Amino acid sequence: MEDGENGSAAERAIRRVEEDRDFVVELARELVRIPSVNPKFEVGEEINREADVQRVVAEQLEAAGMAVESYDVFPGRPNVYGHHEGSDERSLIINGHVDVVPVGDLSAWSVDPFGAEAREGKIFGRGSYDMKAGVAAAIAAARALHDCGVELEGRFEIHSAVDEEAGGFGTRDLVQRGRHASAAIIAEPTEGEIMTAEGGLEWVRVTIRGRNAHSGWRYRDIYPQPLGPERDNAGVNAAELAAGFIEAVGRLERDWGRRKPAHPLLPLGINTINPGVVRVGSGLDEEGLPAVMTNPAITPDVAVVDFDLKFLPTETSESVRKEFEEFVHHWAMQDTWLREHPPSVRWNLADLYFPPFDTPADHPLVELIKRQRAAQGKQANLTGFPAVCDGAHYAGEGITPVIHGPSGAGLHGADEWVEADSIVDAAKAYVAAAAGYCGTR
Repeated sequence: MEDGENGSAAERAIRRVEEDRDFVVELARELVRIPSVNPKFEVGEEINREADVQRVVAEQLEAAGMAVESYDVFPGRPNVYGHHEGSDERSLIINGHVDVVPVGDLSAWSVDPFGAEAREGKIFGRGSYDMKAGVAAAIAAARALHDCGVELEGRFEIHSAVDEEAGGFGTRDLVQRGRHASAAIIAEPTEGEIMTAEGGLEWVRVTIRGRNAHSGWRYRDIYPQPLGPERDNAGVNAAELAAGFIEAVGRLERDWGRRKPAHPLLPLGINTINPGVVRVGSGLDEEGLPAVMTNPAITPDVAVVDFDLKFLPTETSESVRKEFEEFVHHWAMQDTWLREHPPSVRWNLADLYFPPFDTPADHPLVELIKRQRAAQGKQANLTGFPAVCDGAHYAGEGITPVIHGPSGAGLHGADEWVEADSIVDAAKAYVAAAAGYCGTR
């Protein structure tokens, strides 16, 4: 479609978003009204309705002129992606997820979590902010481009994924199936900021072995005994070893935060090592966890500690793994028992891994979104994302990610809400990005 008297193709589509602003707001409300709690967190026929959300998404993408495909990542939990064919060189994905976290304590809510109540320019409800508003904005952008007859030169895709909240396995499946592009916008909420950097994330398990004994004979575990059976058979309490290890990891965490060069777009000390799950008991079962955890009369012989380890966008997984394993080794070398029974370290826990990314500030997508925000009289600060999102899985496949989306509050909490005007703004930014990055025919 040629540019004419009424401005460029992108400008016309942006005006179309504004003229049709009720569409994107009401679509966001429609998506919120369909409960789509990730079943890995809470199970219920009435709340695990990702498939129903995805049917609405698929219908809307088809109405926007996209070829649409859908398939199950897990039984009854489908991914949806719409696409316009085009060149690979300037191809673009807009990604969003439809699963949400549980409501939590219902009494803490002042509104129906799935009522999508609209008041004072806000839409309330679980998933409104994180991130059905972003999905609605992506659809509205595709609709505006279609309605204005804009034909893109580069391939344009919208990925609506499941299971982001439990590790991003929906988006991982999309990229493993070859749904690639040269760049991607992740429509997570960003308060209008453009987020170009994100640290990496590993889940790592450290297993520490002790030696079983009866708690009635604990005195010989902690006080010197004469040479002989009592000393030879003394217990080694894995819980106490684990407590010391967790304290030592805390010192390592602070050392990393102080010593490693901070990323300019991320908070200081973002490279944290969180001891999230600790299990202590006797014996190891087939899953590598303590087999008995209900008898305090046993001096436990095994402690399993799972860590959530974040590292900087400028680091690699390989270097961080090596550094952590060396720390575990040197810590164990300080103890006679542990020197002979060193802890084990297991990576890829739950198959969860988020690669880091550090998109250049002058990337074309960044410039296009900044320009669109400026045209609306709004700022577009460059920042980094303190958590992790599906942008990591694109980055791991060589696809350049940028995070940009609506504004709101209540992430994973009560009375979650999204600002209605910000959904419209996000849709305009996506139109400008798609037209400018993919190019028009």
